[in-house]
Amino acid sequence: MDGQPTTRKSLLNRLQGSRDESAWGEFVLIYEPLLMRLMRKRGLQESDARDTTQQVLVRISRAIDGYRPDGGHASFRRWLFCIARNVVVTFLSKQSRHPMLLDDWEAAEQLEPALATSDEMKCFQHEYDQQVLAWAIEQVRYEFRESTWLAFVRTSVEGHPVSEVASELKMSPGSIYVARSRIVARLRVKVEEFEAKS
Repeated sequence: MDGQPTTRKSLLNRLQGSRDESAWGEFVLIYEPLLMRLMRKRGLQESDARDTTQQVLVRISRAIDGYRPDGGHASFRRWLFCIARNVVVTFLSKQSRHPMLLDDWEAAEQLEPALATSDEMKCFQHEYDQQVLAWAIEQVRYEFRESTWLAFVRTSVEGHPVSEVASELKMSPGSIYVARSRIVARLRVKVEEFEAKS
């Protein structure tokens, strides 16, 4: 979880040239919440955010066969981000009766260098990282006893002192450190599997 994760090539391959429902299900599981948060951060109301998110997913499904990685870091997410940003700008333009923006491909080509370093792209990357972590948490959550998981959440997520949580859960501080370490290691493995699956 140290570096920025990459979109799995195997998932992109399964999306391109076919209608692999499980691939699209996995794609939507990761990217729909991410896109929704992006739309909400751009100031859209819940219903508008849902509509624009669906528009982005439809555009991706129509354009995915033409996607070619540019060799740069996070190439797919930059492409997806450009499409999402364009959908939002188009939506906002329609709301304020301003002219339409460029089509997705043209916009991506013109905006991509600026977006790669923009605060919005950094925010999008952070949201993606959080979504992948949330997915990994759901995958490993039930591999651990309830008390082990609770110790992890209370200390690592909520930030409570280990001594306080140890007392609450009637565990030794050492066992809490071990539990946290095991869960973090398992999450790391799960994220790496997600990134490297082929």
